[in-house]
Formats: sequence, structure tokens, C-alpha cells
Amino acid sequence: MRFTRSKTVIAAVGLALSVSSLAACGNAGQSDSGSVDVKVDKNAASNFDAGTQMKKLADSGKITIGVKFDQPGIGFKGATDTEPKGIDPEMGKILAASLGIKPENITWKETISDNREPFLQKGEVDLVLASYSITDERRKIVGQAGPYYVTGQQLLVKKGSDIKSVADIKGKEVCSVTGSTSLDNVEAKGAKPRGFDTYSECRDQVADGTVDSMTTDGAILLGYAAEDPDNLQVVGAPFSEERYGVGYSKDHPEMCQWITDTVKKAEDDGTWAKAFEATLGKSGVKTPAPPKMDACA
Repeated sequence: MRFTRSKTVIAAVGLALSVSSLAACGNAGQSDSGSVDVKVDKNAASNFDAGTQMKKLADSGKITIGVKFDQPGIGFKGATDTEPKGIDPEMGKILAASLGIKPENITWKETISDNREPFLQKGEVDLVLASYSITDERRKIVGQAGPYYVTGQQLLVKKGSDIKSVADIKGKEVCSVTGSTSLDNVEAKGAKPRGFDTYSECRDQVADGTVDSMTTDGAILLGYAAEDPDNLQVVGAPFSEERYGVGYSKDHPEMCQWITDTVKKAEDDGTWAKAFEATLGKSGVKTPAPPKMDACA
């Protein structure tokens, strides 16, 4: 989610993730979610100019990517999983493959909302794919290429709740992760915001009735509801637009065009659709058309 309130209208891709299209059931984000076989470019290093970050990574044969570990369908790592699963890790594998880096040579670093920019600035990760919405504010601090996916903010409640839409949250306690725009958005709607370090902590508070509602991207909430359908449900239409991008350090501006070209190729050859179907598509939602990516400055 973002640090400033979205002003745009929900795009068609976001609408495709509405409650009506996914309410049936699903297993997005569970430990048995699928993965896509990616074709690793064996001669990748020769494709990049000397001195570029892509050349450095290709020569090293390894990369560190920051992803979420607690977002079903987006980035999720169960207790017995060897690697995270979700649309973000799948996109990370696609990018790594274009550098000649095999999935087993990717280091996945758990990244929460509050440390995405610091991780990139300090060089602790090479890329961030962590439900990382593109904003003008973030682009002043780090690079962001994309979007490769679009969703929208919704509400998760305990079944039987009197909250049916965003119009009902005034005066109610609504949680999300500290550092996301989710809390800013619901506070503007009159809710009492409450921040947690992780989404799972927030979800647990809603499940046991301590907090009235949870809010974040609809795709994530639907994953949680699918895991506990007798107790939790997603309500209301999306009320923001979130454009997920790939974060990189401003020290390496050349990465923007590489990321954009690699994602576009994956969209054109069907790999992007397969990544979606293996993750968020497990919930039963129709595979959307890929969003149009921003031009690199």
C-alpha cells in the first residue's frame, strides 16, 4: 500500500478482484500454491553493458529480493516452506532468470512495509517486490518500475459484523500494517486506525474480535478470508487503486528499463499470465489483462 491517499478511479484489473468475483473460495497464499517454471538465460551476462548493476548481478549469479512473507497470494511463506510463494516471488524469479540467475540462487529477504525503502537505500536487497505500490513520494527516494499488477483497498471483517462497506467504519477500530497508506485512507473515512508490524497480527485481532476490521489490498484480504471462510469475510467495493511496482536503488537508474522490458516480455509470451494463474488465480478470479507500465524517466 502507499503512503499517500490514492486519487484515481479503480482500474479494470482492480475491479476484477472484487468480492463478487472471488467470494466463492480459494487457496491463494497457502503453502501449496503453485509456481511457474522460468527459462533462465544462460548467456545473460553478455546482454548487459559493463558497469551496470544488471551486469554485476549476472556475473555474480545471485540476487537478493525483498518480499512479504505474510500476504496470501502476494508473498507468503509458511512454516514448512523453503521459499515464499505468490505473485511477487514469481515476478522476482522472472527478473532473476533474465539475469541468468536460477531460482535456487535467489536469496529471499522478508520485507515489511516500513523497511522497503531502507533496504534498498542500504543495499540490503537488490530489488523489492513486496506489494510495493508506486507513488510519486516513493520515487523521490527509490526507483520504482511498473506497475506489473493493480489491485484496490478493501475491508476484512469477522462474519456477523455490522460493517458492510467503507461507509460503516466511522468510529470503528481498523487495523493494517504500520507505514502503509491503508491506515491513512480509513482514518480519512472516520475510522480509528491501529497499526501492527505484520498483516497476520492484524488479521488475528479481527478474527478474535479485538479489532473491528482489517484493511489492505483486496487480493490479500481475500486470501485470508479463504483460509478462514467460516469466520472471516471481505466486504465492500474497492476504494483505492494500488499499482504494484518493482523497487530498486536510485544509485542504479539503468535498472528501470531492464525491469520494464523484462516484465513486458513476460506479458507478451504468456509467462505473466501463468504467474498470476499459479498464485492469485488459485482463488478462482479470471486472469486480467496486464496493466500498462510507466515509461522510465
